[in-house]
Amino acid sequence: MVSELNIGDIEEIAIGATILGAGGGGDPTIGMYVSQQAIRDHGPVRLITVDEVPDDAWLIPPAGVGAPTVGIEKLPAGSEITTAFRALEKYMNIRAFATFSSEVGGSNSLVPVAAAAILGIPLVDADMMGRAFPEIQMTTGTLFGISAWPLSMADERGNRVVMETMNNLWTERLARVLTARMGGRSIVCNYAMQGRDAKRALIWGSMTLARTIGRTLQQCRQNKQDPIAALLRLLSAHLVTRGKIHDVQRRTDRGFALGEVHITGTGPHTGEQVRIAFQNENLIVWKNEAAIVTVPDLICILDEATGTAITTERLRYGQRVAVLGIPCDEKWRTPAGVELAGPRYFKYDVDYRPLEAAHYD
Repeated sequence: MVSELNIGDIEEIAIGATILGAGGGGDPTIGMYVSQQAIRDHGPVRLITVDEVPDDAWLIPPAGVGAPTVGIEKLPAGSEITTAFRALEKYMNIRAFATFSSEVGGSNSLVPVAAAAILGIPLVDADMMGRAFPEIQMTTGTLFGISAWPLSMADERGNRVVMETMNNLWTERLARVLTARMGGRSIVCNYAMQGRDAKRALIWGSMTLARTIGRTLQQCRQNKQDPIAALLRLLSAHLVTRGKIHDVQRRTDRGFALGEVHITGTGPHTGEQVRIAFQNENLIVWKNEAAIVTVPDLICILDEATGTAITTERLRYGQRVAVLGIPCDEKWRTPAGVELAGPRYFKYDVDYRPLEAAHYD
């Protein structure tokens, strides 16, 4: 079933994708403006389901790579998406039938919307994470044996690179180094795949879910309803705490935004001390020094009053927040998924367990 994305839909997707970004994926504001302008210039984007993609048709997902803190200040030129996209098509001698989102989190959920509008191709209602992750190899594409290379990369100056690598981890390592040399932010296109592979590897319906989340929050604001309660119901989420941020430690290193945020519980949560570590995305929550939610499940820090997600680069002292744990897609709960993106990959001496098993009181 084909539907269209118009300017109003983009704002809803941006709101929802920021929550699914689990703190990362880049601030959606610039991506929203770029996508909306692309739709103004080129018309609505056709949104199609994965099963509408022919088995032999090619799909290419574009995405931003780099530290989200850099993305706030380093504005795009607007040409990077098409430059990287066409470079990969030329290198592989293919023409893409459609595009999709590598990750449904934050700004990267909107990069392919702009690409679809500008290039006049459909957008597939799917992604490879069901959230955002900080590294290129952390996708369901990797879990299903799809190569992250060849990878094309472009920056706002007009530089472009196409690379082949040994494996998906080396794609991440080399792309990260080049991104740092490009000023800490670039656009990449990789994980080119055919429809038959997309049908088994992608997470279906992610753009629709993001739009539903955004629409739900907008309705809560209009009707003066509790947005946190609405999200808990919609996403089968768990409330970790409500409280006030009393410290944020943040640094940019190796192309990532790294750090911790400390939250003191308030109201019914008075006496709780919550600590959250992040690497672009929120990785692990300790509550009174007990690890209760870890990747690959989603950890979302929201404005307590509005339900708006606060990305890691925008965390500030004094913000009053609610912290939610949201179950990840089942693909990530397999042994291979936990090995690829679980807490031990990030050097935390903690075993993953589904957040439903944790004690939140």
